[in-house]
Amino acid sequence: MNNAVDLCGSVAGRPRFSHKGGNDNYYTFPLDIERLSGYVDTVNVIARQDLIENLEVDGSARLAVSGELRSFNNKRGESGNRLVISVFAKELRFTEEEDRNIILLRGALCKKPNLRQTPMGRQICDMMLAVNRRYGRSDYLPCIAWGRMAEKAAQLEVGDQISLEGRLQSRKYIKTENGVSMERTAFEVSIIMFEPIEK
Repeated sequence: MNNAVDLCGSVAGRPRFSHKGGNDNYYTFPLDIERLSGYVDTVNVIARQDLIENLEVDGSARLAVSGELRSFNNKRGESGNRLVISVFAKELRFTEEEDRNIILLRGALCKKPNLRQTPMGRQICDMMLAVNRRYGRSDYLPCIAWGRMAEKAAQLEVGDQISLEGRLQSRKYIKTENGVSMERTAFEVSIIMFEPIEK
């Protein structure tokens, strides 16, 4: 399995139409997942209409979601291309379970890792992982490693394959275009552990 997502959280809004694919309509809704620190990540979930209808999601339910992490290059809008990260749901169910956020990926690095330091002096490494999908398509998923893992990740080369476990996190940032500042949200996989895959 190259791409597996296992989430549990609270539905934070009513589903709205996303797009049509083949004969199916797809809807999107936000899912709030609380970290141990108390910070809440809001994750975008996309699901087929029949999955949504079966659940009758009402905007207040606790939901378990299993599926895959997907990327989409949004070329609409004046700000140019923008990588949109969402969870493609294959199964939804009501639950009373505690919040969880588990991402399992297996793929190849498609950009050189970028090792840097936070303002607090902590090592962090940005990576872009290409994860193969069926029918020859790939998802391009931003991942970050911290501390000693960041130093280990920085030694990887483009084309190296890794398997990892992490969590999908959201991060607010301010983007300024033409003198106008706008708040945006970036999504990335915060790596808990990873292993290189022998070629």
